[in-house]
Amino acid sequence: MRVRHLAMSLSKLLPHPCEDVDLEQYSTDGNVASNFISSIISFGDLSSDSVVGDLGAGNGILGIGALKVGAERCIFLEIDKKACEILKQNLVLNNLSESGSIINEYLDSNTNFPKVDLIVCNPPWGRQKEKADRPFLDLIIENGTISHLMHSAHATHIRPFFESRNWSVEKYGEFDFDLPARYSHHLKEKDTTKVGFWRLSPN
Repeated sequence: MRVRHLAMSLSKLLPHPCEDVDLEQYSTDGNVASNFISSIISFGDLSSDSVVGDLGAGNGILGIGALKVGAERCIFLEIDKKACEILKQNLVLNNLSESGSIINEYLDSNTNFPKVDLIVCNPPWGRQKEKADRPFLDLIIENGTISHLMHSAHATHIRPFFESRNWSVEKYGEFDFDLPARYSHHLKEKDTTKVGFWRLSPN
């Protein structure tokens, strides 16, 4: 599937409800998500027999994108019950229910997440709560598999965090990321920030 067609398809997904500011919930744009998935394919990290883990899945846009380009299965981890309901509907509407499973659970050191072939993740960036992304980064380390991370392009902690644990880190892209005024602390009707893409691999 071409990037443009994937972007159009992902843009039609039911949106993330984005109701909890503490979880830093924002909808990922279909164009950003499609470029992210396309890049993963270019690295050779996604194939027809891949089992993918989508951490902090929201409405499922990244994991569903992986399924649409041929991944065998995706396991979605999401804390927000309402987001999980939207995610489930998106799987049904795209005839992907058989290929996806949802874990509605708070992510911490006790989370029992299965071993997968590839992790995709757009965690909270830590703007509302410092180190909010840490459980996601820790789970990537624990799973020990190639991962692609979507995070603030201005983040400076990702490379040292993984390299200090003997992982290879490659930042390979930046895109504009729209931030509509969803919460009371937003002063503008619409703002834009930069999102960065990272490939993380254990040595």
